[in-house]
Amino acid sequence: MSLYQNIKVIIPARFNSSRLQGKPLLLINGFPIFWHVFQRCIEAGFSSENIILATDHKKIFELAEELNIPVMMTSDKHESGTDRINEVVTKLDLDDDSLVINVQGDEPLIPPQLIKQLALFALENKKFALTTAVTPISKYQDFINPNVVKAILGEEGRAIYFTRSPSPLNRDDSDSLDLAYRHIGIYTYRVSDLKVFCSYSESSLEQYEMLEQLRALSNGMPIGACIYNDVLPHGIDTQADYDAVKLLMEI
Repeated sequence: MSLYQNIKVIIPARFNSSRLQGKPLLLINGFPIFWHVFQRCIEAGFSSENIILATDHKKIFELAEELNIPVMMTSDKHESGTDRINEVVTKLDLDDDSLVINVQGDEPLIPPQLIKQLALFALENKKFALTTAVTPISKYQDFINPNVVKAILGEEGRAIYFTRSPSPLNRDDSDSLDLAYRHIGIYTYRVSDLKVFCSYSESSLEQYEMLEQLRALSNGMPIGACIYNDVLPHGIDTQADYDAVKLLMEI
């Protein structure tokens, strides 16, 4: 039996991205972005029947079917990928103890090893309601960039806070990046904890920092974070990102 037998990978693919409309349908090497994400999940060791694309758009749905990617139509009212995943989980009537991995649909270069590492971390650390990944920050410009979300870690992989501010800041050496980590937007949830998370309203800190994971911390849900030490390729948020990733992948 596969180690991943009871894990579902769900890939949210929303059409109306605020910064790049219709992003999931953009092509790289003749295939849409979400197809490449699907391939990275296969390369991580997941079988195709345990991977589901969750979308709110008919064209994405139809193209996924043409490409033999399991797909489910979801509401176009969801504010976050987590809510979209919760709809899929509810429709599938998954067992409360099942694990779900949220792999963003705009990460065609996401390393399969990262997906695998997070899955194993979640299986080995059941004390956490959610798990996610971080990577060390090596550039000071990233440390002070509000678009780079910082994760503050405690002991045994526990995430204490996430922020857009430079943190944690060394009082005696403000240039030190020894404990600085960048948050990577990939998550696992136990189905029971996903349902609890989605039952909460947006927290004040979540609205303040515009970081969804702060809803969990604000309500006492423990988050674990595994450290990914290899190079993390850029995702696609803007037209410039798409142009750069397309150029890189079509060499």
